[in-house]
Amino acid sequence: MALILKEGYKPKLNLRETQRAIKLIKDEFQRNLVSAFGFERVSAPLMVFSDTGINDDLNGVERKVEFDLLNYPDRRAEIVQSLAKWKRQTLRRYEFSAGEGLYTDMNAIRRDDLMDNTHSIYVDQWDWEMVITREQRSKAFLRRVVSKLVDCVCDTLQTLKKAYPVVDTSLSRQVFFITSEELLKRYPNLTPKERENAITKEYGTVFIEEIGVTLSDGTRHDGRAPDYDDWTLNGDIFFYHAPLDIALEISSMGIRVDGEAMVRQLAAASASDRLKYSFHRDIVNGDTPLTIGGGIGQSRLCMLMLQKLHIGEVNVSLWSDEEREDCKKAGIRLL
Repeated sequence: MALILKEGYKPKLNLRETQRAIKLIKDEFQRNLVSAFGFERVSAPLMVFSDTGINDDLNGVERKVEFDLLNYPDRRAEIVQSLAKWKRQTLRRYEFSAGEGLYTDMNAIRRDDLMDNTHSIYVDQWDWEMVITREQRSKAFLRRVVSKLVDCVCDTLQTLKKAYPVVDTSLSRQVFFITSEELLKRYPNLTPKERENAITKEYGTVFIEEIGVTLSDGTRHDGRAPDYDDWTLNGDIFFYHAPLDIALEISSMGIRVDGEAMVRQLAAASASDRLKYSFHRDIVNGDTPLTIGGGIGQSRLCMLMLQKLHIGEVNVSLWSDEEREDCKKAGIRLL
């Protein structure tokens, strides 16, 4: 656990002001999201059955929180890690048409996340998904959606600053787009995380594309499960976060796999056995709508806008007694 403390750090808002500001940010961002895309809010599960294959596998190595059930002794359930697959299935069940979409509050436990200033094992995000046409499965369409999401973030910040003039956060609406391969060539001697920091510090707001593909040096910029994003049509949104001098990832998103991409990526990940699940077979058979979707970190967004040094200042999670004491001494008020 690498905890970053900064001498002289002082939050701009006290605990009660922070809680009120969190509510303002969340309420306003949802309004902006609905205004920009027309999404409908739906209820979402906290847990799913383990044998459905519907849970998000993230990088494919994270352990899920799994448990048995008294009423169903022959089945096991698990806490969701995100709703990447569930959302697409739900669009089909609810009979959404092209151009229509949904969003939901997603709460998850990611037990294998390395906890630090920006990571908590408790994850809260807005998960969203929209039905698209075959013609919209393009990089140009992906970039238009990214730009609209960034506008939603910046519009929310404007409202926050009117309510709390002491907040002086500045974000760029202009998105710099770059592929993970282009980023490698630009900074060949840096690690992926160092590349993210360098490019975002230069441009302010960045969308790194093609997360999951194998790069020219034989590595991948970052892991991505093979059965939801199309690795050639996805990416992550970063904003420069001055208190930590880092690129803060706010959203992981992308155009989802069609049948061809599903088969190709499962084979590349040595995970073709997942085709036994109905979710995967339906996509290969063309029985599931084509979609674009992603997650937007709620606590990350609040941390960014309020210029917090630690995600625990906007997120109630588990922290060791030692970390709580270190944060207290450094002026970091954990919730």
